[in-house]
Amino acid sequence: MTTAVVGLGYWGPNLLRVLHEQDDVTVRHVCDVDPERLAWAAARYPAVGLTTDIQDLLDDPELDAILLATPVHTHFDLAARTLGAGKHCFVEKPLASSTADADALVELATDTGLTLMCGHTFLYSPAVQTVKRLIDDGELGELYFISSSRVNLGLHQRDASVVWDLAPHDFSILLYWLGENPDWVSAIGRASVVPDVTDIAFIDLSFPSGVLAHVELSWLAPSKLRRTVVVGSEKMVVYDDTSTEPIRVFDAGVTYRDPETFGEYHLSYRTGDIVSPHLDNSEPLALQAADFIASIRSEKPTSANVAVARDVVSLIEATERSLLQRGALRVPAVAGVASVST
Repeated sequence: MTTAVVGLGYWGPNLLRVLHEQDDVTVRHVCDVDPERLAWAAARYPAVGLTTDIQDLLDDPELDAILLATPVHTHFDLAARTLGAGKHCFVEKPLASSTADADALVELATDTGLTLMCGHTFLYSPAVQTVKRLIDDGELGELYFISSSRVNLGLHQRDASVVWDLAPHDFSILLYWLGENPDWVSAIGRASVVPDVTDIAFIDLSFPSGVLAHVELSWLAPSKLRRTVVVGSEKMVVYDDTSTEPIRVFDAGVTYRDPETFGEYHLSYRTGDIVSPHLDNSEPLALQAADFIASIRSEKPTSANVAVARDVVSLIEATERSLLQRGALRVPAVAGVASVST
């Protein structure tokens, strides 16, 4: 399997590394417009071809797949050119900068029979998959709400808001865990530092099952925080991606008994054991790269991944519309979440 990586900014070098670690995979080209980044790649991977023009990759008849780690506004054009040239395509999140463009890419991949995958790496995280199993097995009981904080100091983007930058992580996780799309989205936020670039956002989502979700996003926080709380009728879960114990399951809850007389009610509070399940230490990005290669070899497109990726873009657009309307409820133009199995 011959591959190429386009973009050596923040995430591209990681893609380059995990591809080199894959069995029977050759990185044939690296493409970036910055000569200094290409020089970095040449020093570490001397056998890889270097170019500043993606057309060199598209014209290579021996190249099987291209992985794009470029700014979001370039995703549609570069992915469409890649698929149009008969190459399988991996696109860093989000899939595109509009739902219409995401739909067009999905249609193009379907028509060409090529694999299209989006880099929602958290769906391959053992911790995220563990919470998914707890939900599906009913260990948490009826889900009540999910609250997530994804904040840090920087990095401010020039061409994208904090929603486009960070929300794809939380939105993809929510769709994966719940297996459904929200009925509505409401968001408030502000551009605190760079004019017209939202760097703080508070997002509320309501799902058909009754689950409520709240997502806090910010580039303005004193420390990095990646924490999600899932509350059910039987148990509660804290998922902290920065902790040495990423998953903690709390046997805690409250039970309500119907009043025997008017005006009375009884609540029973339960606080039991706290369990930290053992997690596989596999790197999510390596697992995702392996899944991308396996999909190409098996000629089975990753339809579930693309369905989530497409609906994540729709949720981002709905969030941006709500931000402009100061928290007005917006209904995302979702297509329906496919069952994701990773």
